[in-house]
Amino acid sequence: MLTATVGNGSSADPSPVATTGVPHSTAQRWWRDAVIYQVYVRSFLDSTGDGIGDLAGVRTGLPYLKKLGVDGVWLSPFYPSPQHDHGYDVADYCDVDPVYGDLAEFDGLVVDAHRLGLKVLLDIVPNHCSSEHPWFRAALAEGSGGTSRSLFHFADGRGTDGELPPNNWRAMFGGPAWSRVTEPDGTPGQWYLHMFTPEQPDLNWRNPVVGDMFEKVLRFWLDRGVDGFRIDVAAGLYKHPELPDSPDPEADERTRDSVNPLAWNQPEVHQVWRDWRALCEEYTARDGHDRLLVGEVSVRTPREQAAYVRPDELHQAFFFHLLTARWDIEVFRTVISEALTDIAETGSTVTWVLNNHDQVRTVTRYATEPGGGPGAVSEATSGGEHGPARARAAALLMLALPGAAYVYQGEELGLPEVVDLPDDVLTDPIFHRTGSRRGVRDGCRVPLPWSGHASPFGFTKDAEAARPWLPQPEWFAEHSTERAVADTRSFWHLYREGLHLRRSLPQLGEGTLRWLDSPPQVLAFVRGDGLVCAINFGTDPVPAPVPGAPLLASGDCPEGTLPGSTAAWWITASDPR
Repeated sequence: MLTATVGNGSSADPSPVATTGVPHSTAQRWWRDAVIYQVYVRSFLDSTGDGIGDLAGVRTGLPYLKKLGVDGVWLSPFYPSPQHDHGYDVADYCDVDPVYGDLAEFDGLVVDAHRLGLKVLLDIVPNHCSSEHPWFRAALAEGSGGTSRSLFHFADGRGTDGELPPNNWRAMFGGPAWSRVTEPDGTPGQWYLHMFTPEQPDLNWRNPVVGDMFEKVLRFWLDRGVDGFRIDVAAGLYKHPELPDSPDPEADERTRDSVNPLAWNQPEVHQVWRDWRALCEEYTARDGHDRLLVGEVSVRTPREQAAYVRPDELHQAFFFHLLTARWDIEVFRTVISEALTDIAETGSTVTWVLNNHDQVRTVTRYATEPGGGPGAVSEATSGGEHGPARARAAALLMLALPGAAYVYQGEELGLPEVVDLPDDVLTDPIFHRTGSRRGVRDGCRVPLPWSGHASPFGFTKDAEAARPWLPQPEWFAEHSTERAVADTRSFWHLYREGLHLRRSLPQLGEGTLRWLDSPPQVLAFVRGDGLVCAINFGTDPVPAPVPGAPLLASGDCPEGTLPGSTAAWWITASDPR
């Protein structure tokens, strides 16, 4: 257990800030300090020439990921789907959409990944399914009172003739959270709840049939060799049983910090994760290898998140407070300290993340002044003056923190957000439901550049057959994997070296963290026995916190100096203070 000491004359809670067990995880508990690479399958690599990435493309790219140094891959949904939300509207949880391949291709992917020592995580979507799922189609066909309707949230409307929604809830992707159906006899009928889009009806987890179905789904994929699941909307499965009006419906719409408390973080959801954890432990007992559950848990505070990673619930939950932090030393210090304090009490480890498929990429996000949060967009496609340097520094900081980390595809290439996609190519339902580009996610989902000087940059094998499903800008040529691997000063080499050191140094991965006294714009800490990490949030250079050349730095770092927007690691034999 450690005591936090904060420099610059700042006060700090003297309570312990981190205790995460042994320096490196055992083979069984591999997830505690793993670094997982998020593959957005649709945009990773296209093997067929149709302009859409697929599972065969992922198989082709596995050696690249092994060379990078990650421990596993998380695959975005590839299930059969009408693709209203690119796979997060699932029509069949136990198959592969033909656009991505088939089950034989998936089985081969798992074999290839395991041969390379990589874990495979699937994205599972238990809060809602597709409006084309057989359950929902049956609910529509049966009419009011049918047993299939109890699998969802159907309710009579308000008003004289039921013409008003059952309550005032708003959908996360814009608009009302209710849609009215036409009954089999052609008359206007009941309303159903969809917290995202009308094509994604929310499942009713108060009906045990829903839980039974998902147990079968988990077993189906675990029996095929997967190593765990990323759980979509993990805090949202249960709704208030009476479905009352929200006290502030406008704040509930597409605002992470103001999610509808009546549709989010209900106490009953924790039993679902206890049941899923017990199922995973059943498989672990067979062969001694942990199966991982990592949740997308969007809640207000680290304390609330900690409740989801208690020993009998989820193994991990993404710590979004770091992802949403603006470029500010006190914000970073606070969210890191709170995470290490609150999550450590559960015996779990913090799961750090800087990018994902729902947020503006860090290179662009950090380019704003003073360094905006997740919705901030710089019009400078390169990330401007500060974006790339800050993104590199934040990456080195993340890899030095105790716990696990997730890297989103293209992050290792330093890809900026594509901020100028024309309206007529945008596919995000947020744009189509709100008419606004605010929060639209297509810009971080543009297909990866692999090689060459013009689109499709090696993403698809046949440039003449089909264009990539989202257009790639010309400047993607500067960020191709081919170019990054050849340039020893690239983002890719920074990530690769950081990942290598993270595995080879006993101070990194799991372990302890202690804050160091430092200049006002510098955040510095020591890991274990003598590894110092410091990051300069300012623009001016400052003296390095320890003597000697750094072991690794995010940018040019002359001995004895820590430049602005730069992070570095040092090994020191003396005890730094």
